[in-house]
Amino acid sequence: MSRKCEVCGKGQTSGNTVSHSNRHTRRKWNANIQTVRINDNGSARKANVCTSCLRSGKVDRAI
Repeated sequence: MSRKCEVCGKGQTSGNTVSHSNRHTRRKWNANIQTVRINDNGSARKANVCTSCLRSGKVDRAI
């Protein structure tokens, strides 16, 4: 499954985990991507959408 939102393009970001002793190791933060059924030009299809787009109403959910 792709870790990218089909609506806004949000994907994973990278950075460092910093321990108590201030050691830095690389890590990644995955976006909260859900597979949902959406209405796309009158037909229903599945899409990978982030939860912030779902909450804000940027997608039309199919029933």
